[in-house]
Amino acid sequence: MPTPRLQLHSPLRTLRGMVGGDKAHAAEQVSAALRQLEEAFVECSCGKPYFGGDDVGFLDIVVGSYIGWFGAAERIAGLPVLDEVRTPRLAAWAVRFCAHEAVGDLVPDAARLVEFGEVLRAALAANASSRP
Repeated sequence: MPTPRLQLHSPLRTLRGMVGGDKAHAAEQVSAALRQLEEAFVECSCGKPYFGGDDVGFLDIVVGSYIGWFGAAERIAGLPVLDEVRTPRLAAWAVRFCAHEAVGDLVPDAARLVEFGEVLRAALAANASSRP
């Protein structure tokens, strides 16, 4: 049986208001994707703290690049994204990842990403309105 495709990026953009769409449906898609991701974490980590085992690895960095955007989407949509109730292991991993000395302050602050998103939305709207 083929592995289902992880639907995360597009619904996350909907939650952040970058594209139109049903935010409630997008929130459920993000939640389903994060549950899949948590299952992958449990399988890959074999009970260790990170996807790759005892220390941050490639997959941790890939998934970790979304952490700031999860927080931004939570603020914009007013809905939980990375939820300790629905995905407790993934939420705990995110805390460990952000606290790791190699990661430090590299994960962007959600509030700054919200500001960036507002500037980007305004620029895209201005560009769209200037087209014939």
